[in-house]
Amino acid sequence: MTRTMNALLLRRQRRGDSTYSGDLPLIRGRIRRLLRGDHGAASVELVIATPLLLLMLLAIVQFALWSHATHIAQAAASQGLAATRAQNGTAAAGNASAQQMLDRLARGPLTGASVSADRTSTSASIRISGTATPVIPFLHLPVHAEAAGPVERFVPNLASGG
Repeated sequence: MTRTMNALLLRRQRRGDSTYSGDLPLIRGRIRRLLRGDHGAASVELVIATPLLLLMLLAIVQFALWSHATHIAQAAASQGLAATRAQNGTAAAGNASAQQMLDRLARGPLTGASVSADRTSTSASIRISGTATPVIPFLHLPVHAEAAGPVERFVPNLASGG
């Protein structure tokens, strides 16, 4: 940029335009002052970048904790479904089994977990809901898991005649 300005000023001087002949040192001084004005720029960049970097790191940890809580809820739902759909199982047995699994595994990552079990003559289901433990303040991510399947039952073979 300074080369272009210098060339412009030199052209004007050659043409005999005397109004610009003394401006060259003044313009050079202004350009130098503008280019030297980045003192403290690293501090400003650090003040802006550090909180953003920490927020991104906390978001990654929050997502990992939510994912872990979802896997725990799904494991508890599967455990409860196994007890509910057994041949002589009940919805209460499935609910207790899922709650026991949650008590063992979900003390840290899953809060406010609730279990609901349902069993009909042909199907059984378990639903678990709660929230992931927040790492970022005021961010409460919901966790839902559901497992469903047919009820185990004895069906006699009528086609064989016996």
